[in-house]
Amino acid sequence: MRMHRSLAFLAGIGLAALGCRAQAPPPEAKAAPSPAAPIRVSGVGFATPESVLHDTAADLYLVSNINGSPLEKDDNGFLSRVSPEGQVVALKWIDGAAEGVTLHAPKGMAISGDTLYVADIDTLRTFDRATGAPKGEIAVKGATFLNDLAVAPAGGVYLTDSGLQAGAAGFEPSGSAAVYHVHADGTVEALLKDAKLPGPNGVAFDGERVLVVTFGASELFTVEGGARKVLTQLPKGGLDGLVRLPDGRWAVSSWEGQAVYVGPVSGPFAEMTTGIPAPADLGIDTGRERLLIPKFMDHEVVLQPIAR
Repeated sequence: MRMHRSLAFLAGIGLAALGCRAQAPPPEAKAAPSPAAPIRVSGVGFATPESVLHDTAADLYLVSNINGSPLEKDDNGFLSRVSPEGQVVALKWIDGAAEGVTLHAPKGMAISGDTLYVADIDTLRTFDRATGAPKGEIAVKGATFLNDLAVAPAGGVYLTDSGLQAGAAGFEPSGSAAVYHVHADGTVEALLKDAKLPGPNGVAFDGERVLVVTFGASELFTVEGGARKVLTQLPKGGLDGLVRLPDGRWAVSSWEGQAVYVGPVSGPFAEMTTGIPAPADLGIDTGRERLLIPKFMDHEVVLQPIAR
């Protein structure tokens, strides 16, 4: 590239000497980045980022940081605030290490009204959306791995328990796998609870029904009458995040595929972007048409333009 630039520069000098106005840019000139290029937010202090959520009112991205083990009650988890340009506004906006704040291993997040909900192992924690001040907590009896959240239209949130615990060879089923509706008054209702569920993870509401993807399999299912109805199988498993795109398609992140798949609820799903190790709980910025992808193992977040 340096040789080509130098030749172009010399040619420009020769043309100028002949009275021509055209001349090449200096060798140091660099092409402007494409506006469609992904923005990588890395090396900023993220620690096991699990979920990203667009707070539309503040127009900021919230990043949940487990900061260690997803199962450890160490009170060192934190939430970050990041600008749409990829600048960290507050690395530890809500910090488990701060006085009066409890936050062990924060995972999925959801905002309803002025309340920010955060899934934290066996407890659903609530914070003030604007200030980050703690508002309360809701214990989910028997839960072991509360994971993702979605706002429920009737109030409160939908919540998954992936049903995992520490085992000799890593994670193993704990028997607590479930999908809950935590009502606005704090009442916890089990919509589906079955020890054989293959790790319910990402959850969303499509306007008519609750949708769930599974970490222990490659399926997308809905809950009907207290039972699981599989809607489609994705190309690979280890499914984590589930968000609806502006055009009505759905995006699902896959650890096994190291990819984000896109498609209709009934399938089929195809790769939108690949080469993403451990893509966790996706966020969506509909106005800018970008996916917000936390890279769990790499301690970074990718702001990825949506491919059509």
